[in-house]
Amino acid sequence: MQTNTLSRETLLPLLAAHVLQHGLGGASLRPLAKAAGTSDRMLIYHFGNKQTLVSDLLQYIADIYSAALELAIGETRAQTREECVTRILEQARQPTMQAFLVLWWEIVAGCARDLPGYKDAADKMMAKQLMWLEKLMPEDDPDPAGGTRYLMTIIEGALMLNVVGHSRTAQEGLMAGDLASGPSPS
Repeated sequence: MQTNTLSRETLLPLLAAHVLQHGLGGASLRPLAKAAGTSDRMLIYHFGNKQTLVSDLLQYIADIYSAALELAIGETRAQTREECVTRILEQARQPTMQAFLVLWWEIVAGCARDLPGYKDAADKMMAKQLMWLEKLMPEDDPDPAGGTRYLMTIIEGALMLNVVGHSRTAQEGLMAGDLASGPSPS
């Protein structure tokens, strides 16, 4: 192990890969350090404390998720709010996105448990997602900022309902709000 090649920038991809595969539940510094090929002391050296490490790591993962969504969806604005929701939900259901969604629900649970660093990380992640979603909103939307928050609420609810086996409930709710048409996805 050569410590002179270690930095936050070199550690974060290694830590992110580990967390996306194994989750955060019960993660301690030793398994994270092992995944990065270093020691828990070196993680503290580079991040200061575990709370900062978790916050920086989750922000890094949020950046990867945002980049993946942007790459998959593109920068073309949606023509309608329905199209915006449909495009995002289609991508969120892709197998390549599942690790991110599982991690997001762990973060939500960590926030509910008031675990140190989770609310701060979730706030930063949500702020980034809201900015990204607002750029995707229809150009002629009468209230892009408010509409973004509305759609984020709907998207998060639909994703949660899908996870708990209520995709039909989510689809029917989207249809009732004129944000989807057609039969329930499988």
